Amino acid sequence: MAIRFNYADRKLNDINKSALKQMVQSIFKEEKVAIDSIDYIFCSDEYLLGINQASLNHDYYTDIITFPLHEIDQPVVAEIYISTDRVKDNASQLNLLFELELTRVVAHGALHLCGYKDKSKSDIKLMREKEGFYISSL
Repeated sequence: MAIRFNYADRKLNDINKSALKQMVQSIFKEEKVAIDSIDYIFCSDEYLLGINQASLNHDYYTDIITFPLHEIDQPVVAEIYISTDRVKDNASQLNLLFELELTRVVAHGALHLCGYKDKSKSDIKLMREKEGFYISSL
């Protein structure tokens, strides 16, 4: 199981990478989903906007985009792009520490790969509950 943190045009120095990796591993273990590898790529708003426009035809900023790269019924292989600019802005708006919001977003991407959605109100509620559960396990 490989969980890697990569940097496109943003570097994160003050995060506890081992704790984040441990949380992601526990999500997949608890959810009983096999994992091969996940690459988290940290980037700027502009970098992720370009991906959002080119890949999803969306013309807006977002904090995360998750790309599953594996076949159905195969261990998860994925790339998860996270805009640290958006995470910082969201943390500020929610009056949270950057590290806590980043942890939530990292968990959010992993939960998408485990099959959780966030389109309906009930989906969002369940996603937030799962995020909270896994964050509290740190």
